[in-house]
Amino acid sequence: MTRGLRLLAAAAAIVWMPAAAHADWKPVEKIEHYRVSGSSGIDLYRSIGENGPQVGVGRAIAFTDFKLLWSRDYRPQPDGSCTLVSARPSLTIIYRLPKASGDMPAATRRLWETFVTGVTAHEKVHGEFIIDLVKAIEATSIGLSSPNDPDCQKVRAELQSRLGPLSQEQRRRSREFDQVELTDGGNVHRLVLALVNGG
Repeated sequence: MTRGLRLLAAAAAIVWMPAAAHADWKPVEKIEHYRVSGSSGIDLYRSIGENGPQVGVGRAIAFTDFKLLWSRDYRPQPDGSCTLVSARPSLTIIYRLPKASGDMPAATRRLWETFVTGVTAHEKVHGEFIIDLVKAIEATSIGLSSPNDPDCQKVRAELQSRLGPLSQEQRRRSREFDQVELTDGGNVHRLVLALVNGG
């Protein structure tokens, strides 16, 4: 079990900032499955340990990642300043989740479906954290201005300086969420125990 929980604790995702109301965009969500097999809960969990997504030095049960591109409109102003007048994100959230293949007893199938439903719900929260982060970047971007910046270089540098703290805050929130979910008594911890111990 200890090995399994270390494996689970490697599952990652992304995190927080308050959302401003510019969002006329929507993220694209994709699910990528990796295959596991087994006729019992413990067999399935061992298969996760062998086939789960590589995260850091170990493997995770599930992992949420994202791809983010921006379309930004920097405009020089008549007074010599530069203003970032629009910033539109293109966000793709990718959930990597286990999918069982092969036959298994009905009781094991029920345990597996409960497990996967719970793990998916956990990762969806990470997806919401990612959306919050992108909204925070959007909010800090639009209207950002720098004086004496006819080439719009200063305002670009100022924006970059703001992105690091937002990302760090995101990671902090993600870690805290996982800590609650994965430690003894946490939701994902209970899901693992139910799968491995047969309910």
